[in-house]
Amino acid sequence: MTTTAAPCVLVNRSNGVLIITLNRPNVRNAVDQAMAEAVAAALDELDSSPELRAGIITGAGPSFCAGMDLNAFLRGERPVAKDRGFAGIVEQPPKKPMIAAVEGHAVGGGFELVLACDLIVAAENAVFGLPEVKRGLVAAGGALLRLAERVPYHLAMEWALTGGFVGAEQAHAVRLVNRLTPVGQALPTALELANEIAANAPLAVQATKEIIVSSRDWPAAEAFDRQRPIAEAVRASHDAAEGARAFRERRAPRWEGR
Repeated sequence: MTTTAAPCVLVNRSNGVLIITLNRPNVRNAVDQAMAEAVAAALDELDSSPELRAGIITGAGPSFCAGMDLNAFLRGERPVAKDRGFAGIVEQPPKKPMIAAVEGHAVGGGFELVLACDLIVAAENAVFGLPEVKRGLVAAGGALLRLAERVPYHLAMEWALTGGFVGAEQAHAVRLVNRLTPVGQALPTALELANEIAANAPLAVQATKEIIVSSRDWPAAEAFDRQRPIAEAVRASHDAAEGARAFRERRAPRWEGR
């Protein structure tokens, strides 16, 4: 009798939200090449589907993600995909909002995967960390580029240089984590947050994320000029007129994404 191996990534849709579940719980959802390619394919689906408004990434079992699968690495695998980089996300996150729903450990590349997301929901048992320096490595999957933008500079230095672990409560206290939940509630809470986002005008949401992300590299003197075409394209859209009509008529808007 033959058995079919479970897919390394599960992808489900829920009311305009794409839920991506890392599904290698026997190795704490460590990332191999197949997983990276599957995550990248899911993000391509998120970006290309007009029905999808936001995404969530989470892990099966007690851990979110233990980072790179070292056994796969020793076999010669590189867990990168297309232009999206490690884990299929860190170098090119989706254009639409992405939420990490974290239970248990998110360490090494797993923490870098979390940092590639726009929002973080963590259960009280969540643990973050960059232990690469303890292994003679560098956290080159985006953590050193993003962490100091999310937490105070000296705290980012401490976490990166010591390789120590950080609990969910501390991560929430320094505003790295958006919402702290009881154990087992990270995904339901992330879905509530994603539904709040998905209820808004999709063009406006995507443009808002684009401006926030891109403006970090804009010279101050050019910021408004660079923002203007992005915002004006939304202002001229069908949805902008629909939003105004819905407000005037005291009803819920019917977004069409155009």
